[in-house]
Amino acid sequence: MQTVLLPYTHFSVLMRPDKRLAAVTALGMDGQKLMDLDRSGIGWRLDPRLPEDQQTSERVYARNDLDRGHLVRRASAVWGDTRAEAAEANEDTFYYTNAAPQAAKFNQGMELWLGLESYLQENAADNSRRIVVFTGPVFSENDPVYRGVDIPLRFFKVPSPGVTEDAPPLGPFRTFQVPVRDIAALTGLDLDQLAAGDRMPIAAALPSARVTETWRELHSPEDLDLDFDLGD
Repeated sequence: MQTVLLPYTHFSVLMRPDKRLAAVTALGMDGQKLMDLDRSGIGWRLDPRLPEDQQTSERVYARNDLDRGHLVRRASAVWGDTRAEAAEANEDTFYYTNAAPQAAKFNQGMELWLGLESYLQENAADNSRRIVVFTGPVFSENDPVYRGVDIPLRFFKVPSPGVTEDAPPLGPFRTFQVPVRDIAALTGLDLDQLAAGDRMPIAAALPSARVTETWRELHSPEDLDLDFDLGD
């Protein structure tokens, strides 16, 4: 799997040029330094560090129900010691390399993707915590091809320290807590360090369980199966 690492302000994107989408993004969030900046006047744009045919563009998202889904959430990257630093991060989140085609209902659903992102950001802000959040698509041979791009049907999010959530697929819009090792198996990413610190109890109790066998469906944050309090 060939990848290209692209650093931005407060986050990095590991691109899959063959998919024209990110394999994974990594955001460092400082809950104590978050700022409330709006997005007005900021347009989506290509990253000049990559050829155009190795990233998505407006053509994928035009005249359809697909959102340009931020992989690194805009509001979670907007922090810094100065307003200028936060503003730079704000703009950086609008490169197409940080976007993935997501059904609007999934991307904007408070019970779904947006709800998970808000939950993590609010926890970091309320407790002045620093967390790292890894996010990306789960590519598979079943992904439909649309305008030359494989549309991922699953996405994952791994906060560290924190919880593990996976949200497949686009149809039922279901959200699951899953062992980190399952995400590694599905994506081919090296997540050994994260898997070693997995705080989903069943991940340690059933180390040989098949992928999907221990997934826990979530209806609210209270459904998370953890061995610690996120507020600590």
